[in-house]
Amino acid sequence: MTEKHYITYRKFKGFITSLCFYACRLFPVDKKLVSVCTFEGKGGFGCNPKYLVEKLHEKDKSLKFVWFVNENAWDKEFPDYIKKVKNTIFSRAYYLSKSKVWIDNYRKPYGTVKRRGQYYINTNHYTLGIKTVGLWRGEGFSKIAYMVSKNDSDMIDDLVIDSKFGEAVSEKGLVYDGYLLKSGAPRDDVLYGDRSEIKRQYRAENGLANDAKILLFAPTFRERAREGKRSVYSQEWTIDFKGLIDSLEKKFAGKWYICVKVHPQLAAEFEDYKNPDIADRILNESHRDDFTGLLAAMDAYITDYSSACFEAGFAHIPVFIYADDIKKYQEDRGSLYWNMASDQLNQVGANQDILPGWSQQFPFAIGEDNSGLQKIIQEFDQGDYDKRLDEFYSSIDQIFDGKASERVADRVLDRVR
Repeated sequence: MTEKHYITYRKFKGFITSLCFYACRLFPVDKKLVSVCTFEGKGGFGCNPKYLVEKLHEKDKSLKFVWFVNENAWDKEFPDYIKKVKNTIFSRAYYLSKSKVWIDNYRKPYGTVKRRGQYYINTNHYTLGIKTVGLWRGEGFSKIAYMVSKNDSDMIDDLVIDSKFGEAVSEKGLVYDGYLLKSGAPRDDVLYGDRSEIKRQYRAENGLANDAKILLFAPTFRERAREGKRSVYSQEWTIDFKGLIDSLEKKFAGKWYICVKVHPQLAAEFEDYKNPDIADRILNESHRDDFTGLLAAMDAYITDYSSACFEAGFAHIPVFIYADDIKKYQEDRGSLYWNMASDQLNQVGANQDILPGWSQQFPFAIGEDNSGLQKIIQEFDQGDYDKRLDEFYSSIDQIFDGKASERVADRVLDRVR
């Protein structure tokens, strides 16, 4: 199917979808009904919507929640005050048409239609970033992606952001010119303050000693479209986990474990990873929905291009970037927000085409191979790291105070009452 034919097909499908929404306007809007979705129905009880919904339920027990879930993710579990519903055209048309409030961290399907008086808050699913999105990707941003983004953005009433970064990139990145709700990210509240009880509980759940040290390895979600069909990149696990554990124990002492969280569609592939020397040191959390809840239990974090590196930085968790394909990844992506492919790795600056006038340097150390990764671990200094992070987040007016869920929930309730 050519792109032209695929777009025609999507427009026709969107038209049929819109008819379903218009038909469901026979039902009145329920001012107490809230419809929620994460990652196009692939996600469960996690990300920003989880923490926002928990706070809304705490503040107003009369609210009713429905959560859209794809059929292949139907086994995901939710609190008993949330009704899980199938993420189908007819289900979405019915519940979204009846709901006063919509909460999402991604994009509504093309053809979705909002009624007058309904309130749609998009919480987004990242804060600061490395990889570009939307129009910043140039030719990498397809026509159909633009159509879906524009349709969704035109319906949004509030878009949650947490810093000057969101202000700078949202218009082109998210094809959005509406209101920016600079509140902080609800999901990051769990990272604020004392995390010792979260860490203790996670170790107890996994039968680990209370003083066990854990590093989270979570490479970014990679997706491409081919002939109109989206698929997740296959990945080869080039990282040397045995060498990584040895390096961590040499630098920080203690007994270290590696917690791995890859995209759920790649989880089975990772399960095929075999290394008998460290079989008892690997924890696979690829199917867990609450990423930041997991991150809060960690002692260190490694990724390639995931925006979660910045969130780990909020809590001053040591972050190391393992980017063994920087140039290729930037070519595939179109551009990055940081000059990782051109600057010296210890002096990576902001992409001036996107962030003109930004003097900030990328705050995390980068290794391009296993020896480079082990080197930056050995050279890590917590004091210097803390100072660098404080200066960086202060310079971009980062909001991280453990009160984002409260602020966003109050904003939603103001629209419901």
